[in-house]
Amino acid sequence: MKTPILIAAIFFSGLAFAQQKKQDTTAKTQNIEAVTLKKQVFKKQSDRFVYDVAASPVAKGNTTFDLLKQTPLLSTTDDKTLKIAGKNNALVYINGRKTNMDAESLTQFLKNTPAENIQKIEVITVPGSEYQVESSDGIINIILKKKMSDGTSGNMRMANSQNKYNASSASFSVNYRKDKLGISANLNGGENIEAQTYTLRNGNSEYSNESVGDINDPNKNLGGYLNIDYQLTDKSNIALTWNSWANRSYNSTVDLFNTVRAYNPDTQKFETNYTNSRNKENARSYNNSLNLNYELKTDSLGSKLNLNAAYLNYKRFQFTDNGTWSQDPFGNYTVLDQRVIQDLPQVINNFSGTVDYIKKFKNDFTVSLGGNYNKTKTDNDTKNFTYDDNGVTPTPNHFIYDESIYGLYLTLEKKFSDKFSGKIGTRYEITNSLGTSDNAPSVDLRRIERNYNNLLPYLSLNYAINDKNNISYAFSSRMRRPSFWELNPVRNILTETNYTQNDPFVKASSTYNQELTYMYKNSYFLILNHSLFKDVITQVPLQGFAKSQDGTVSKKSVLRYIRTNFGDKQEMSAMLGVQKSFFKQYLTTNFNIGVQHNINDGTLAIDPTTGDSFWDKDGNQLVYTNKRNSTSIVIQTNNTIRLDKNKTWFLGVNYFFVDKQQIELGVLKNLMSLDMSLKKIWNEWTFALNVNDILKTNVVEIEDYQSNGNYNYIHQNRYNFGMTFSIVYNFGNQKVKKVRTIEGASDDIKSRTR
Repeated sequence: MKTPILIAAIFFSGLAFAQQKKQDTTAKTQNIEAVTLKKQVFKKQSDRFVYDVAASPVAKGNTTFDLLKQTPLLSTTDDKTLKIAGKNNALVYINGRKTNMDAESLTQFLKNTPAENIQKIEVITVPGSEYQVESSDGIINIILKKKMSDGTSGNMRMANSQNKYNASSASFSVNYRKDKLGISANLNGGENIEAQTYTLRNGNSEYSNESVGDINDPNKNLGGYLNIDYQLTDKSNIALTWNSWANRSYNSTVDLFNTVRAYNPDTQKFETNYTNSRNKENARSYNNSLNLNYELKTDSLGSKLNLNAAYLNYKRFQFTDNGTWSQDPFGNYTVLDQRVIQDLPQVINNFSGTVDYIKKFKNDFTVSLGGNYNKTKTDNDTKNFTYDDNGVTPTPNHFIYDESIYGLYLTLEKKFSDKFSGKIGTRYEITNSLGTSDNAPSVDLRRIERNYNNLLPYLSLNYAINDKNNISYAFSSRMRRPSFWELNPVRNILTETNYTQNDPFVKASSTYNQELTYMYKNSYFLILNHSLFKDVITQVPLQGFAKSQDGTVSKKSVLRYIRTNFGDKQEMSAMLGVQKSFFKQYLTTNFNIGVQHNINDGTLAIDPTTGDSFWDKDGNQLVYTNKRNSTSIVIQTNNTIRLDKNKTWFLGVNYFFVDKQQIELGVLKNLMSLDMSLKKIWNEWTFALNVNDILKTNVVEIEDYQSNGNYNYIHQNRYNFGMTFSIVYNFGNQKVKKVRTIEGASDDIKSRTR
């Protein structure tokens, strides 16, 4: 059930240390050259951290997602969304190429892909100008192992999980190499039921609404990829990449029992009314992308030209039946108060191209320049039918959004000495967009045009004081464009008076990031970070009796979670960490502890999509305000303990703690989780048992109290406690290698379909 999940998604956007979008950006990505690490497992390079996992027992038998959770600077609190310490979001790249999947598909893909194929993981906390990323996003680049000979290799993985419900998954991966031809493919899928239990409370001293109940979202997933790479000459290659993912979620249900308590001035008593909201949703989505790549090496120093052309198609078909029922004289909930049937299709088509040229000179000087073009069209032909005392009210709305993005970048990188290097660059981006609606509730909504011209500078400096000490500084400025689903002006209904509202008026926001890093012996590090967000895109709760522009006032108090621009925000953080092995590598530990300070400054009084204002019963206008600060502590530790001399038995103990902090919806109370795993390696087989959230403490709880008397409370149990048993088998010639790594043109557009 996607409606409440959208509400929950915002809960984690402020956890700079703790971890998710969800659906697209435009594109061009820059190939990341792999660097061979021989002795140092964890190392700071000029613009990234490098974690070598090829020889680590952590990778054996794990999924890629499990491995990422145990990588220094990375974490997750919801077992879905990965976060980089101090960053707003993490974009996943594979061999320098951003994955062409929406957030849900990417999570399933990472959870179904064995980690045995991974050589190293690069964490780029402040990406350079050559990367087109959004906001304060960082990059997780997964570099696959390079095998040495022709032949065929692969692996198979099967897993079964038990949380509230049982889930199963399987994957099959194969690599083939013969002379100049390289082929790699993956097929994976699974079934699961995402279960949640909600408690929602809102109101004031004269009115209150409480909704309590369960949400069950069954999912069937099937996906994979096919890469074909051919070496034309000693200097040139051509490649075709196809990624595909399909999801079917039928019979997703929401069943909430609602208690409404209101003060009656005539009787001077509180009156209580009970209703039952029963929602059902059928949805399916398809994600397909093609990328054609040509690469030409222009000299022996590593200079090269890279050309990409790509097509991306995303389809989602969603049908919802939302009803609220009250009691008949016999106490049965059979009297219909309101029923809303929605048909919510979304189709996204993207055509994109990139040109990148990297020129390397003999004096350790590199010039990178390039450009990109993206043309995206989203088609949202929404149909709503509302059944109430007034009969049937149809409200169709065909919303089409066209966007074109042009980008140019120039980056200069120089190694001045063995100790000192620097990188400076800038991007210039032009964004033109037009949203049109044939049946919007107001004339202002029928044509929305946005045009942006942005110059985005970047600077990084790295100084190796000696063999043991390294210090670096980075600055970048970025834009955060709204995701396509955020612009689609539809309501996702939870109860009769509680729903989320997307907003086609959302503007792009600006972010300015600074980061200072100190590293000692490639094991201990200190990271200081500051981020300033202007015109933050977020979800804001507005509640009260809604008054439209013509003066009509709603009969009941409503709560709307509005997607909008909500003032400014600052995030400041400091983190100490260590990545090291002890006791002759019997213990490998990754430990981080940090403090984060959030400063919020936002106010909203009017629903930007309708112009409605919100009032209490006494005729006072209600305004939602968040001008609060918070300071919180975050702790994360991942430990692998070798249990035998032959390196075949391993115990994993992982723990995280996120202190309470102020986010846009209110105060997010502390979260923590203790996870353990046991792993056995036997020849080419790996058997693993993972137990998550053993203490059952990873439960979301948010509360907010406004000075005007309004309050809002959310309690969400996602049933994180559970266990997973998996079996992995590696077969074939394990020295097979890919011809090369490939980057794509439409890669970045996918992050905005989240």
